[in-house]
Amino acid sequence: MEALLDFGQTLLWFLAVFTVVVFIHEFGHYGVARLCGVRVEVFSIGFGRELFGHTSKSGTRWKLSAVPLGGYVKFFGDEGPSSRIGSHIERMTPADRAVCFHFKPLSQRAAVVAAGPMANFVLAIALLMALYMSAGQPTTPAVVGEVLEGSAAEEAGFMAGDRVVRIDSKTIERFEELREIVMFSPGVDMNMGVIRDGTELSIDVTPRAVERTGPLGNVHMVGQMGISVAAGEYVRLGPINAFGAAVVETYSLVKRSLQGLFEILTGRRDSSELGGPIMIAQLSGQSAEAGFLPLIEFVVILSATLGLINLFPIPLLDGGHLAFYAFEAVRGRPLGERAQEVGFMIGFAVVISLMAYATFNDLTRPAVLEFFAKIVG
Repeated sequence: MEALLDFGQTLLWFLAVFTVVVFIHEFGHYGVARLCGVRVEVFSIGFGRELFGHTSKSGTRWKLSAVPLGGYVKFFGDEGPSSRIGSHIERMTPADRAVCFHFKPLSQRAAVVAAGPMANFVLAIALLMALYMSAGQPTTPAVVGEVLEGSAAEEAGFMAGDRVVRIDSKTIERFEELREIVMFSPGVDMNMGVIRDGTELSIDVTPRAVERTGPLGNVHMVGQMGISVAAGEYVRLGPINAFGAAVVETYSLVKRSLQGLFEILTGRRDSSELGGPIMIAQLSGQSAEAGFLPLIEFVVILSATLGLINLFPIPLLDGGHLAFYAFEAVRGRPLGERAQEVGFMIGFAVVISLMAYATFNDLTRPAVLEFFAKIVG
């Protein structure tokens, strides 16, 4: 019974978190489309059969659908949720063409499509900005608290109290920056600039490759120096500084995601780290249990990640549409209908394959297997 209650809570938190992120994404499309004079026929959270909805005065059907794994905005002239051109647009009157998405200038169509991912980045920045102004930004100087015996740091000559100010050519100000670079650099030789007793030293160190088990039981290799952090603090920021710090952190999130994906594609990291809806659901529940701040931080990560993924140049995703528009800008005319159909079919296959693989990874994680075993048992 307790396991079923945990499952129910996890599911509810997943739906709540994912719905917020998806709503913001689709509202980005909707808002810019309306600014460009496009008629929006449907605004849906989820796919499939409509559970309930409401038609606004503008004629938009706002609805919640049965399959809560995304959402879409259907513009006037679309054939379906994928924004493919409907066969009826050639018979449109001048008045209809004036509000049809597909007859808008290329710049406006690109702006409408890009607005979804941009809205996700804006959400991440806004939430981080609010956190930094209220709870404060976690600020930990890159000062070594303790050097573990037998570690790579001890072998390199690090001592407690050392302050790392540089890794190779990159300036380091916070311990979080140091940890991020080291984690993504197992077995990589690096040179660090260290302040000790007012004097800057140059120390060569190679983080050791160690296995780390994630919260869902997946194992991956990370770099480890073997140092602990000195005491940190939270510093409240004013609006301008909070905005700047939020932009930098969102950029860092996107950069880490791209770096992780690149390492998976090049074989440096195991592809089993790719997660799907089950992993998102579990992390939503775990974040909610940990408290309000961890939950907001998870929403930030999920929103920035969703914005990034949608910019990938895969037909069916926003990035795929933008890639088609780039071809149109270069050629002076859109790609042929057949070429776009083939592209959408390939994109659909890629997206479904990635979702299936990510879900398979989810189902084979030890923590997930244990979770469902409790429910069945």
